[in-house]
Amino acid sequence: MGLEIAWFWTQSSKIRKSRGGDIEDINEVRKYIEHYEGKPQIAADTGTGHWTKPKQSAIADLKDRYLSANPDLFHVLAENLDLTRVDALRAKVLTTSTLYNIDVLPEDELQLFINLEKINNIRFINRYFLQVHRKLVRGGYFILRKTRLETFRESLDNRFPRPLAFMIYGLYFTWYRVCPKLPGCQKLYFLISKGEKRVFSRAEIAGRLYFCGFHLLGIHTINGEHWYIAQKNGLPSTDLNPSYGPLIKLKRVGYQGKLINVYKLRTMHPYAEYLQDYVYQQNQLDESGKLRDDFRMTEWGRVFRKFWIDEVPQFVNLMRGEMRLFGVRALSRHYYSLYPPDVQNMRIRHKPGLVPPFYADMPKSFEDIIESERQYLIRKEKEPWKTDVIYFARAVMNILFRHARSH
Repeated sequence: MGLEIAWFWTQSSKIRKSRGGDIEDINEVRKYIEHYEGKPQIAADTGTGHWTKPKQSAIADLKDRYLSANPDLFHVLAENLDLTRVDALRAKVLTTSTLYNIDVLPEDELQLFINLEKINNIRFINRYFLQVHRKLVRGGYFILRKTRLETFRESLDNRFPRPLAFMIYGLYFTWYRVCPKLPGCQKLYFLISKGEKRVFSRAEIAGRLYFCGFHLLGIHTINGEHWYIAQKNGLPSTDLNPSYGPLIKLKRVGYQGKLINVYKLRTMHPYAEYLQDYVYQQNQLDESGKLRDDFRMTEWGRVFRKFWIDEVPQFVNLMRGEMRLFGVRALSRHYYSLYPPDVQNMRIRHKPGLVPPFYADMPKSFEDIIESERQYLIRKEKEPWKTDVIYFARAVMNILFRHARSH
C-alpha cells in the first residue's frame, strides 16, 4: 500500500506541475477573472429580473426552427425557464465541438446559449465552459447535452449476448472513462481519440459547471440523454487542485480555522466537491448525517470507504503535524457551517483526527453526531490525554467487534 501511495503521489505531482490532461491550465481561469476586474460582481442569487423586455421573444425561433427536431427539449426549457424574457437576437443555438465557433461570439451578450453537440466530443471541457461563461450576460442560460453510459449499456444488452455485451462494455468503459484519468495512459488516449466519445458521469459535468462559475438549475433525461440547464452565476473557481486523478487534495477546516489540504484516494466522481451545497439543497441529510441520495459517489468508492482504503493517504497529514491520530473529523467548509457556533469554536481549538469520536459513540443522526463531538471536546479540554485514550479504545472495540464503518 505504501508503494502504491508513493506512485500515486509522484504521478499526481507530475500532473500538478504540467497542468496537462483535462484539468487544463489554472492560468486560463486567472486571466478570465482578470478580464472581469473592475466590472460589477455577479451575485450568487443572480436572476433575470434586470433583463429588459425583449423586442421579439425567442420562443418562436426555438420551437419552430432551432429545436423543431427536438420538441421534448423545447418543452423542458419552456417548463423550467421564462423564455418570454429571452430576446430572439440574444439567443444562440449551435451544433459544434470547435471552440473557435464559440470564441468568435460577442462577449457579455447572450441570454441563452444551446449547444446541440454532445459534450462527450469536446476536448477541453473547462475551456469550453469558460468561453460560454464569457459570452453570456449575468443570469444567462447555458444548455448542454451529454450521452448516458446507462443508455449505451442498455443498447449492448439488446444487441449482444450478455457475456459479450459485458466484455464490450468493460473495454468501452476502461478506454473512454478510466484512461483519460490515469497519468500513465492519458496522453495516449487523447492522442488516439482526440477527446471524442469520452464518457462522463453526470456528477463530473455538474461539478465542472460549478467550478467554471455556473449554477445548476436541473438535469433532465430526454431520449436517453442528459440535458443540463445551467445559469451564469458568479466567477469561476481558482482552486488549483480540482479532484480528477486517483489521489486528491480536499480543502478542510483545520486547527485555528485554517484550511488544510487533506489527502485521500478519490471515491467520488471528478469535480464532485463543488456540488456539496447543490446536493444538500436538493436532498438534505439522512438520519446518519450523510447527504441523502448522493449521486457523487462511485461504486468502487463505496468499497474504499467501507474498508477505509481512501483514508490511508491522510497519514501524510499526520506526519506533517496537521492532524492527530484521534480527534474530530476534518470537515469541509459547507459541513462546518452546519454546526452550531459553540461546537465550531471548540473544533478549531484542536487538530482534526484520523479516527473520529463517531466510532466511539456510534451516533444515529446528524444531531447525535454534533452532540457526540460536543461531549468529546468538553472532556478533551479538561483531560486531553485520558479522553483520547478512552475514546480511541472504544472506537477500536466498535470497529473490531461491532463492525463500525466509515460514514
